[in-house]
Amino acid sequence: MGRYEYSDIERKTLERSRMPFAIYQFVDRRVATLILSDGFCELFGYSDRAKAYHDMDNDMYVDTHPDDASRIAEEALRFATEGGSYDVIYRSRIPGTKDYRMIHAMGEHFRAATGERLAAVWYTDEGRYNTGDTSGGTLLKRDLSEALHEQSLLKASNYDYLTGLPSMTYFFELAESARHVLLDAGDEPMMMFMDLSGMKYYNSRYGYSKGDELLISFARLLAKYFGNERCCRVGEDHFAAVTGRSGIKEKLDSLFSEWKEMYKSDALAIRVGIYRESVESVDVSSACDRAKYACDSMRNVYESSVSWFDEKMLYEARGKQYIIENLDRAIEEKWLTVYYQAIVRSTSGKVCDEEALARWIDPERGMMSPGFFVPVLEEAGLIYKLDLFVVEQVLEKIKKMKEYGLPIAVPISVNLSRKDFESCDIIDEICKRVDASGYGRDAISIEITESTVARDIDFMKAQVERFRELGFKVWMDDFGSGYSSLDVLQTIKFDLIKFDMHFMQQFDSGNESRIILTELMKMAGSLGVETICEGVEREDQVHFLREIGCSKIQGYYYEKPLSLEALLEKFDRGLEIGFENPEEKAYYEAIGRINLYDLSMIAGRDDSSLKNYFDTLPMAIIEVNGEEARFLRSNQAYREFVENAFGYDLPRNVTEFSKTPQGIGPWFLERVRECSETGNSVIVDERMKDGTTLHSFVRSIDTNPLTGSTAVAVAVLALTEDGEGVTYANIARAMAADYYNLFYVDLDTEEFIEYRSPAGEETIAVERHDSDFFNKARKDAADHMHAEDLVSFLRSFTKENIIRTLDEQKSYTLSYRLLVNDRPVFMNMKATRMQDDDSKIIIGVSNINLQMNQRRAIEKLMQEQAMYNRLKALLGDIMVMYTIDPETDAFIESSVDSRFEGLGVAKAGDNFFQAKDMNADKLIHPDDRMRFKLLLEKEILLKRLEKKGVFTMKYRMLIDGESVTVRLRAAMVKESGENKLIIAVNHLHEDE
Repeated sequence: MGRYEYSDIERKTLERSRMPFAIYQFVDRRVATLILSDGFCELFGYSDRAKAYHDMDNDMYVDTHPDDASRIAEEALRFATEGGSYDVIYRSRIPGTKDYRMIHAMGEHFRAATGERLAAVWYTDEGRYNTGDTSGGTLLKRDLSEALHEQSLLKASNYDYLTGLPSMTYFFELAESARHVLLDAGDEPMMMFMDLSGMKYYNSRYGYSKGDELLISFARLLAKYFGNERCCRVGEDHFAAVTGRSGIKEKLDSLFSEWKEMYKSDALAIRVGIYRESVESVDVSSACDRAKYACDSMRNVYESSVSWFDEKMLYEARGKQYIIENLDRAIEEKWLTVYYQAIVRSTSGKVCDEEALARWIDPERGMMSPGFFVPVLEEAGLIYKLDLFVVEQVLEKIKKMKEYGLPIAVPISVNLSRKDFESCDIIDEICKRVDASGYGRDAISIEITESTVARDIDFMKAQVERFRELGFKVWMDDFGSGYSSLDVLQTIKFDLIKFDMHFMQQFDSGNESRIILTELMKMAGSLGVETICEGVEREDQVHFLREIGCSKIQGYYYEKPLSLEALLEKFDRGLEIGFENPEEKAYYEAIGRINLYDLSMIAGRDDSSLKNYFDTLPMAIIEVNGEEARFLRSNQAYREFVENAFGYDLPRNVTEFSKTPQGIGPWFLERVRECSETGNSVIVDERMKDGTTLHSFVRSIDTNPLTGSTAVAVAVLALTEDGEGVTYANIARAMAADYYNLFYVDLDTEEFIEYRSPAGEETIAVERHDSDFFNKARKDAADHMHAEDLVSFLRSFTKENIIRTLDEQKSYTLSYRLLVNDRPVFMNMKATRMQDDDSKIIIGVSNINLQMNQRRAIEKLMQEQAMYNRLKALLGDIMVMYTIDPETDAFIESSVDSRFEGLGVAKAGDNFFQAKDMNADKLIHPDDRMRFKLLLEKEILLKRLEKKGVFTMKYRMLIDGESVTVRLRAAMVKESGENKLIIAVNHLHEDE
């Protein structure tokens, strides 16, 4: 059900009550405040009721004593989720003072008329708590004893329903009395807190009924050694007991031994924390808290053990209280600050993200580790204040970076705690701050640890989905640190997985860590999720992560966390790593996802025929730009192949083709360039100097929108000796998505296999096995071919003609048009013989409609060349003319000046205005470059033409290193009923 709403009359009636009470409702796993009475506001010092409602919804324990906040927060959550009654005693600050008084809160659930479950809580002032009393808490003892005595009269039972041990509140009363008895007897009181390690696993394995039996058995054993009235069940699998120092070791040794004997191999480890009176005399509640602190120090101990609260823990406990009491001051006085650690794209080596990390630099305690103050704030329910402060500082950092003249800002990730979602509507609070800043929500990424998600997967799934729907990227942090990682990934969609640093810490301990990490990277790639590995400190770790397809890398190898001031100083000194250009992000993401140990990542599809080749094939990524090419990445198998085949040690880093041996270059580079230009995948069979045949697969990955470079993935399938024949037909089938049809034909029998690739899909499947290939092919042509091409096709496509052409030219090609959905589509057929078997041929049919249309456009341009020449005679010294489609931005260029021909400008393209900006960076004089780009923005240019009909501008070009003054003219004309934008560039002489 949703939030319950009282009518105005009901609300006013309830709020006017002089009795201190509140009405709450548990909605969306948070406590929502519905009613606060006048008595409540008076008791807690609120003159502004709106402020009271705000605190109760967002900072309910603002005035609660730090030692009590965690305890009553846990009890309130139990009351809200499990039901029953609410009965707590705690210390609350007296308004306007530093003193505390005792508050007794009691609550019960009831049902509203419409069925919603609500909770009413009454508050009673039990008197002042004197914080200055150092006599062992005598005043507190009297106040607490009286309150607990009254409490015992109100409650039906003072004992735990499951174990029969005293309840915690009753136990504290009994323990106070026991404390005095022990002191009077000359013994030192000891408070113990006990935790059964592995209870969650035990319940999962044997069921909750067996788990309850185990808790009852332990309670009876505890009562046997310490007395039924001197121990209690604190909650879940936690127990407490009070005893004297005399004989405590012997009792615990016997308890451990008997427990082990009772449950044998199923006996859970007992962790015991002990607080002794001699450390500092405190009330029993604080003593129990400190015993728990000692117990919690053994979280990673998995055998029965004892930990004594000592002076070091006392210092830490006081430090915890100091953190809670001084959080607001630390934020206000800038003791808390934010450091930023770079996250580097593995393929580009540029900073693509940053992580925001909180640092507390205290004037008294110095630098305090986040590993200390963050858990304290989480336990106290105050972590949301820190995390929202970090968000605010991140937004301020982005602003300062822009003011500093650094317009490119990469996303910054912030870490959230599970407690954030319980303390306030953290998602709404972050949205408010980001939206108010004026920056997009993609400026911030959200990191949530695996353990946080695993505690309540359904709830956290809803929060993650809400974040993502609102435009935030959400990362899973510390992946692999727990046992629930894969369960979480199956349930919740994350944008990125951040691998825990223990993978790098185990990097040298054996191959296991590397194998697991490699397989996890494959899994992430298959899920379409980016990856980060943190804790990277060495170059060999960086190279390994690049090879296995880790998208991003974080660690001291690149940079330690730095303050904003330190970052700006690095920029001033020119020592920064450099930020990734957002326009190149998608390109480098595509390259980074390729795992060079997984052939399926290159093949681009799932296919069982590849299963025998995973983790064994030499693989590399090559970047091609015109005549230039370079190796971007390569795996160890590829480097070994190059060394064995060519005697060359290929470096791990980016390597130019010109620096590799001549044997690798010309023949191979030609096919790589072909793949980069067409965007197709190809199988390359090349005969090498020693007579062996090299079989490779080449696939285009993506094109850099700024540089025009294309990344191509290469896999070496095998080296075969003469006579071995081609043994990779299955792999060829799996990768031949560029073909409309493939036919494998036996010339002797005319039996054939047809493979078909559905239009627009990267799959290919066997369509049919059949015979009488040539007759059936001619029949299919008659049914599906464009009528104008049918006669020439039938004349050329005969068995005899194909064999003759293959003998003379090694390949047979034929172009024609098929009717697809009643529209003519240009197709190209190519036939080649199978290697070492002349009786078998492969015929591939591919769609070349786009290329033919482009060719027609170029032919049309050539036909118009005469017209351009005439215009040159009329308009002057024309260097170049462009014809642009204003709807699509596609363009064709006509150079009529040899000086322009040599500048390397594209003859045609899909986006004139984008190409204009790219060419301007190398062809326009720096002083005129910005004006050129601005005035030739599409929207600005079209508005000028609409207003004046023609547009002209003068600027300087750089040709052969010299500045040449030119004039640009632009006009809109009608051509075949369609608008065309014409741009001409004239060379100006000195007198013009």
